[in-house]
Amino acid sequence: MKTIKFLSLLATAAILFNSCSDDDDAPEEIHEEEVITTMTVILTPEQGGDAVTLQSRDLDGEGPDAPVLTVGNLAANTVYNGEIELLNETETPVENITTEVEEEGDDHQFIFVTSGSIASVDYSDQDEDGNPIGIEFSLTTGEAGSANLAITLRHEPTKPNDGSLSDAGGETDIAQSFEITVE
Repeated sequence: MKTIKFLSLLATAAILFNSCSDDDDAPEEIHEEEVITTMTVILTPEQGGDAVTLQSRDLDGEGPDAPVLTVGNLAANTVYNGEIELLNETETPVENITTEVEEEGDDHQFIFVTSGSIASVDYSDQDEDGNPIGIEFSLTTGEAGSANLAITLRHEPTKPNDGSLSDAGGETDIAQSFEITVE
């Protein structure tokens, strides 16, 4: 009788021990921060016309050389459809980081800060929860003058947010400010 009780107790303990084990959990996927050397922003007038390119290219990353900027002029009182492309040009072949940002849209958001002759920037794309990403957007210019467009990609921002850097939180993957002439 004692043997049966002992074996029952041992079997119960084994079942409880195995049922509480977390060995079956898959390890959490770790995403290393990507190297982004180049941000290219293509702005195409909604009513037709030539596209304008804004680009920041920094092939030495956090090295001593400043990014090389390419900035085109925008037309006054015009709506532009915008698209951002991110590249890692330290890899061969060049790695398109935009694809990863799009796939992990719930963990990324571009934040746009404007001043001067840029009237507004509105998001045109969303993550699976309906929150903005910013790879695609529309930009509306105001009257002729100078403008500033600062674009920051945040990793793991708070979503939803009010579109400001302080409310979004998260970590900055890349940030660039473009001084633009609106004519």
